[in-house]
Amino acid sequence: MDEYAVNTPNNPESVMMPMPFSANRSLQGMLLWLVLLWVITAIAPFNRHDWLLENLLVFLYGFLLVITYRRFAFSNLSYGLFTVFLSLHLVGAHYTYAETPFGFWLQDLFDLERNHYDRIVHFSFGLLIAYPFRELLLRAAGLRRSWSYLLSVALVLAFSNCYEIIEAIVAEIVSPELGSAYLGTQGDIWDAQKDSFVAFLGAVIAMAFTWLGTLGSAPPVGDRR
Repeated sequence: MDEYAVNTPNNPESVMMPMPFSANRSLQGMLLWLVLLWVITAIAPFNRHDWLLENLLVFLYGFLLVITYRRFAFSNLSYGLFTVFLSLHLVGAHYTYAETPFGFWLQDLFDLERNHYDRIVHFSFGLLIAYPFRELLLRAAGLRRSWSYLLSVALVLAFSNCYEIIEAIVAEIVSPELGSAYLGTQGDIWDAQKDSFVAFLGAVIAMAFTWLGTLGSAPPVGDRR
C-alpha cells in the first residue's frame, strides 16, 4: 500500500508522500471555504480595480500551490495557515485595506490614528507563513533543523520586502490612479518599512513557538540537527 502524508506539526520533515487530494477531506474543506469566500468578496467590492490588483498575486500563488501539489504537498497544518492568511487578504481586498470595517472598529476601540487592518495582515503573513516556509526548507532544501528557524524568518523578511517593491511597481504600471488605495499607505511615507517590520515580528513569534514545540522531540532519521 502506498505511504501517504502524515501531518505532524512538530516534524513537517517527516512527511513522506502527499495524500491524494480526493482523500484529503480537510484540504477539500479549506479549498471550498476559500472559493466561497472569494465569490462573496467578489460581489460589489469597494473598488473593483483595486480588488483585481489585490487578487493578482492570490491567483498566481494559488496556481503554484495547485500545480505543485503532486510533487510537493505541504502538511495540512501549513495549508490551514495559508487558508487563514488568504481569508484575511480576501476580506481586505474587498473593502481595500484602508477601509476595512474591522480596522475601523479597532481604531475606535483603541483610539488609533489610522486603520491598521493592513498591519494585521502583514503581521499575519509572518505569523502564519513562516511555518510553511520552514517546512519547505526542511523537506525540499534538506536544511539543518537548527538553521530552519532563522532562515524561515529571513525568508519572510525577504518576501515581505520584495512584495512591497512589486506592489509599488504594479500599482504604477497597471493602475497608478489608485495610488494609496492599493498600497494602503494612508499618508505614511514609512508604511512599507513598518509593514515589513511587523511581518518580521510575526515570523519571529511563529518560529519561537515552533522551536518550543519541538523541544524534546526526536529528530527524524538522517536529520543532522
